[in-house]
Amino acid sequence: MLALVLAAINLRPGITSFAPLIERIAEELSLSRSLISLTTALPVLLMGLLAPLAPRLAVRFGLERTIASCLALIGVALLLRLFGENPVMLIGTAAMVGAGIAVAGPLLSGFIKRYFLDSMGKTAAFYSLSMAVGGTIGVVLTAPATQVLGQRWTLGLALWAIPALLALVVWCRLPNQPEAAVEHRAGLPWGQPRAWLVSIYFALQAGLFYALATWLVARYHEAGFSLLQSNAFFSGFMLIGLPSAFAMPWLAQRFGNRHLMMAGCGVLATACLFVIAWFPQVTPLMTCMLLGVALNGTFSMSLVLPMYEATTPLAVSRLTAMMLCTGYSLACFSPVLTGLGRDIAGDYRWPFLVLAGMSALMSVLAFRLAPRLDPAAGSSR
Repeated sequence: MLALVLAAINLRPGITSFAPLIERIAEELSLSRSLISLTTALPVLLMGLLAPLAPRLAVRFGLERTIASCLALIGVALLLRLFGENPVMLIGTAAMVGAGIAVAGPLLSGFIKRYFLDSMGKTAAFYSLSMAVGGTIGVVLTAPATQVLGQRWTLGLALWAIPALLALVVWCRLPNQPEAAVEHRAGLPWGQPRAWLVSIYFALQAGLFYALATWLVARYHEAGFSLLQSNAFFSGFMLIGLPSAFAMPWLAQRFGNRHLMMAGCGVLATACLFVIAWFPQVTPLMTCMLLGVALNGTFSMSLVLPMYEATTPLAVSRLTAMMLCTGYSLACFSPVLTGLGRDIAGDYRWPFLVLAGMSALMSVLAFRLAPRLDPAAGSSR
């Protein structure tokens, strides 16, 4: 459990730590908004494109050793951000972080299926909570750390190498277990319609999160709030989602109504995004906190879906790999298109209205993801 929590914490700070500094970095390096958004979009794209490699690497090297190697890659990438004043180096480290997350993400779902079969809901709750904690501290602590470190934003970004290297130490001590021979021949479930539903749902919620992680602070700053206030709203968005990320998978397993909870979160997110788009002065902190509850809830429950849809650890990893491949390959365009929409329209109102439409579609798909009835067991899963 300690290894799982530490790994999960390190899957987000390498991406979310850019949010409080992105406007400053763009100004200092003379980069356009669409180009600087590659620091978020590129890792998300690679998280999608490289996810199918995860099961193959697990078969060849072992699940535990492959995850440890991913943590090492993430740690090295974050250390290299010490040289981030070079735009090529900065974007290159984003690509390295994305590659490490791409492989580790699917395998951690299989890790849960292998070691926590009888308590998947509870364990998935800790897993999603840990990811949310990592993403949140990346946002909340990066700006203050940068101030303490003499306003050197390269140090503020590189600071997140420390928890990655600590997690690596723990994972190197875990025993490495080979996969069953029958699992070696299976591929990703591209031909299964339900796998596509899972993947598209994940794409929508991931696209929303990464667009907001990149541009929510900028939206409120444009609306007349100070940068400090705008960062406070975004911190509220991230922090309030922590209990939601923990509670939703546990409640979904206990009551078996995950599709209704997912749909409700989508409706709430739609309402909040509409307010942010057209009425940003209306209770901004409360709006961001409600949005955080909704999106952290949809994210944590989407992570649980493959664990109920597949039967073996590697099958879970394969379905998760397809979900992440499809989801992140589509979601990576969200930050870029939002930034491009801002450059074209002149403000963030219309781009955020498009995000509201995405969350509404997410609610529709949630009803299609109602638990299936298992004829053999006479129960839903």
